[in-house]
Amino acid sequence: MSAQHPGIGMTSQRTRLRMIERLRAQGIRDEAVLAVMAQVPRHVFVDEALASRAYEDMSLPIGFGQTISNPHTVARMTELACAGGAPGKVLEIGTGCGYQTAILAKLAKQVYSMERIAALIRKARKNLREAGITNIHLRHGDGHAGMPGVSPFDAIVMTAAANRVPEKLVEQLSAGGRMILPMAGKADQYLCVIERAAKGYTERRMEPVRFVPLLPGVG
Repeated sequence: MSAQHPGIGMTSQRTRLRMIERLRAQGIRDEAVLAVMAQVPRHVFVDEALASRAYEDMSLPIGFGQTISNPHTVARMTELACAGGAPGKVLEIGTGCGYQTAILAKLAKQVYSMERIAALIRKARKNLREAGITNIHLRHGDGHAGMPGVSPFDAIVMTAAANRVPEKLVEQLSAGGRMILPMAGKADQYLCVIERAAKGYTERRMEPVRFVPLLPGVG
C-alpha cells in the first residue's frame, strides 16, 4: 500500500466538493476557477496538524505571523484576476505557503511570485513540488519592487494589505492588465481592482477583506 499524505483521510473528494458548493453559494461564478480549486490539494499547503481543517472556510496559520487565506478569498481574487480571460503571465506578491501561487499557476502560463520571508519561500517550494506545480518562478525579495526585469504582467495579485496604490507595481502591468490587492483604509480593508489603461489606471473598490499588512524589507 502506498504512503498517503498526512490528513488525506480528511480530504476526500466529497470534502472538496462541499468546498466547491460552498464557494458557489458564496458567489464564485467562474467555472474554471472552481475546477482548479477542486483540483489543487489545499491540505498539502498547511501544517499536518491542521490538515483536517484545510477545506473549511477559514484562514489558517502558516508560521512567521502569516496565514493561508480562506478558500473564498483565494477564489475571489483569482476570479477577479482572470476576469479578462486566462492571463499569460502573473506576478504574485506574497508567496506564503504557495497555495494561491498553485491556483494561479493552474490558470496562467507562467507565475512569478515574491516572498520577503526566506523560510516561507523554502516551504512554498516544497509544497508546490509536492502538488506537481512547475510553471512558477519564486524569488526571495521585497514585494514593493516587483520584478521589473520580467514585466509586463497581465495580472498582479497581492496577498498583503497596502495603505496606498503601489505605483511601481502598476507600472509593471501590461496595457489592459489588472492588479488585485487588499487596500487598508482608515478603519477597514477592502479588495481593490486596479486596471492599467494606455494612460494611467482606474481603481474599483470591492468587498471587505482582512489581510496581514504589506511590510518592507526581507527576513
